[in-house]
Amino acid sequence: MQPEDWTALSEQIEQWGQTLGFSAVGITGTDLGRHEQYLEQWLNRGYHGEMDYMARHGSLRSHPAELHPGTHSIISVRLDYLEPSPDPNAVLASDRKAYISRYALGRDYHKVIRQKLKRLVGHITTYLDDRGYPGFNARVFTDSAPLLEKALAEKAGLGWIGKNTLLMNEKAGSWFFLGEVLTNLPLPDSTGQATNRCGSCQACIDVCPTDAIVAPYELDARKCISYLTIELRGAIPEIYRSPMGTRIFGCDDCQLVCPWNRYAKHNAETDFKPRHSLESPEMIELFSWTEDTFLKKTEGSAIRRTGYQGWLRNLAVGLGNCAPTPEIIAALTSKKGLSDLLDEHIDWAVRKLKAGRRGNTEP
Repeated sequence: MQPEDWTALSEQIEQWGQTLGFSAVGITGTDLGRHEQYLEQWLNRGYHGEMDYMARHGSLRSHPAELHPGTHSIISVRLDYLEPSPDPNAVLASDRKAYISRYALGRDYHKVIRQKLKRLVGHITTYLDDRGYPGFNARVFTDSAPLLEKALAEKAGLGWIGKNTLLMNEKAGSWFFLGEVLTNLPLPDSTGQATNRCGSCQACIDVCPTDAIVAPYELDARKCISYLTIELRGAIPEIYRSPMGTRIFGCDDCQLVCPWNRYAKHNAETDFKPRHSLESPEMIELFSWTEDTFLKKTEGSAIRRTGYQGWLRNLAVGLGNCAPTPEIIAALTSKKGLSDLLDEHIDWAVRKLKAGRRGNTEP
């Protein structure tokens, strides 16, 4: 095939991507030198916390051709997920509602995006087979392998990496997922890199409840509520428990205040519609779930990642940050004895609630 044929295929890939529901499609090469240096610095500072896999596969993340031998081009895709209601700020303003990060309300995005990417690869395969092109191979990913997804998306022209370390787009904000197809095809890079439009704004830095954004474009994951409620397996450090508020799975504060998210697109993907009324749930009800109920309600959901003990741990902290009532204290004490880890967080929450009754908000 001639160079113009690859250009035509690239244009066709973008059209197929839109037909499959992707919000944007871009193509880039494999050079991630600048981002590799940043990753090394981030790991050396220990910002990855207990995410040992980040260090274990550190160098692999910036070398896609080692992850999938023969990779020449990478197709990067964006898929919006924001739901129009309810208002996340209204949920956060309640002292009885549990806040679950908006990305986790529907079906596990890994499964949704992988299926779409496999269909995209199917279109490419058919296209090349019809033209007698041999040897095509590809592999699909979405937050499931050691790969610098945001860096690749930035290079592919899908946006810029903002001060909160999320990928930003001036027409779509940051409420979206990313996915990739690594392929041996010599596709031309997408034209036009996004200009960093963060400017002097530091709203995301100022709003972070735990000061996890330690500097512009620099996140200490050990302080991040998303890390604390999802990745961390042990006890949540006491210094971060009160700032967590009622955020029991992930945190969206840095996205909620970002001016560019006024342009965020609502999703058109039915699989991302909230399940089991988790968009605005009563915290005390979630805490009453048995393990069987948890497994049933979170089937096919990203929430499964925290596990039942982590779920209760997070909810115990959230309940400890509610207005004190006998009902909440009774609910907390009813779960005592399930594990030492949970008991520690329940005891903290009960002390805090009882102190609050006396007019003292500290545990």
